[in-house]
Amino acid sequence: MAERRRISGHSPHEPVVGYSRAVRVGSHVYVSGTAPIPPDGGEPPNGAYAQTELCLQIVLHALEEAGAAVEDVVRTRVYLTRSEDQGEAGRAHGKVFGEIRPASTMLAVGELLDPRWLVEVEAEAVVTPP
Repeated sequence: MAERRRISGHSPHEPVVGYSRAVRVGSHVYVSGTAPIPPDGGEPPNGAYAQTELCLQIVLHALEEAGAAVEDVVRTRVYLTRSEDQGEAGRAHGKVFGEIRPASTMLAVGELLDPRWLVEVEAEAVVTPP
């Protein structure tokens, strides 16, 4: 069985709920749903674009901690509370993944766990050997 490596983040929900920011098993990295929670625990940024940017920064940091790079991402999922934010969230996603073009899903879910959150992002990567 492949080694299982857990990557912790800064979310206060991780120890309470019992999950990891990311998990690497073999060459696969799975990044949990990532909300726009700043590292200092402050208020999330305003607007879907800024929140998506923050989520993606957290996702990319978790991937790096797991030994993966942005180019290794094969799938993303973007959850929105409002469908009208798809353009802004998509623009932030495209800024990071425009050339990589992973398989991606974006959907409106109505609400997330914190009413201040407009977006949540998760990702999967496959690390290719050097």
